[in-house]
Amino acid sequence: MTVHDPDEPDGGTEGVPDALSDRDRAVLALERRPWPGPGAKERAIREELGMVPVRYYQILNALLDDTRALAHDPITVNRLRRVRESRRDER
Repeated sequence: MTVHDPDEPDGGTEGVPDALSDRDRAVLALERRPWPGPGAKERAIREELGMVPVRYYQILNALLDDTRALAHDPITVNRLRRVRESRRDER
């Protein structure tokens, strides 16, 4: 599955089909960071990535199913997949 936003530039990955975009790498990097308290992560999403949290989480969820994201950051992607599965099981 390819995570592509037509409004976002390629981030220098044009012609490299197996590379994640700069935006996708930035989403994964932000997700790896620890957060000191409520609201800090959402503030960083707005300020650092220039997007609303809803869009961030849509992109992040799609990245969890992207094999390129798994290859790029297997620890983060596998951790988030486990969290997603446990939340699905709770429903």
